[in-house]
Amino acid sequence: MRYQAGLLALGAVVLGACQPREAPPPAKPAAFTPPDESAIPSGPDGDAIRRGRELFLATARHAPRYVGNALACGNCHLDAGRKADAAPMWAAWVSYPAFRKKNGRINTMADRIHDCFLYSMNAPAAPAKGPPPLDDPIYRDLQSYFAWLAQGVAVGKPPPGRGYITLAKTRLGHDPARGSAVFADKCAACHGADGQGAPDGTGGIIAPPLWGPKSFNWGAGMARVATAAGFIKVNMPFGAGNTLTDQQAWDVAAFIDSHERPRDPRQTGSIAEARAQFHESGDYYGQTVAGHLLGGGAE
Repeated sequence: MRYQAGLLALGAVVLGACQPREAPPPAKPAAFTPPDESAIPSGPDGDAIRRGRELFLATARHAPRYVGNALACGNCHLDAGRKADAAPMWAAWVSYPAFRKKNGRINTMADRIHDCFLYSMNAPAAPAKGPPPLDDPIYRDLQSYFAWLAQGVAVGKPPPGRGYITLAKTRLGHDPARGSAVFADKCAACHGADGQGAPDGTGGIIAPPLWGPKSFNWGAGMARVATAAGFIKVNMPFGAGNTLTDQQAWDVAAFIDSHERPRDPRQTGSIAEARAQFHESGDYYGQTVAGHLLGGGAE
């Protein structure tokens, strides 16, 4: 009996070894590494690239006519547009022209820059000033910088690290009240208890305002809770990305995006009409929070 049991045990081991095993999940492809700033060439091309980089990092300082808040491009596209999963510009450059659901047409990179000024930079609405006209040198300089960053990126398919991650929804959903505690613990040290950021003393900012009159407006991508949650999960707190749980990222994104901010420039009628046309059901535009109907615009 003992001999027979031993044979059975041995057979089980052999059979187990022969059974197909589930393959481990494939490793996430490595993101592209853009060239270092020290590699910017000399001459007119290099001059344009450097101007574009400076515009990107200190937008209000170099394009004050077209910026209505305290933000810079580099606040959402981290490490001067280099960082994977923080909407890097080397990935954006090879992704256009492309159709955008947001405006229902094919967009060029110049169109995308124009809309970033309109929504994220909160450019005063045209015809008063608005974003830079499409023949402004700002577009040439920024595109020169993006094209230089993208040297060597394959064209034709989305590169790893493009945009922000899509964070899976949690069982609990998202809640501004829970997010308030996360913000106080993890975010307020840099962005301020009032969410208004911190100036650097030279006309720029150390940490951007997250709501209020000096932040991005209701038409910006970051006003969408899902977009903000994906950005926060990987990139925040600054220098300590991926330390928040998914739940914390969703909740603090909800807290940030449940505050008033500048008016959506697309709103020509009522807030309810603009919500139905432009805003998702999970977002806070057009919702009443703490007795306040959001969308009227921060003063």
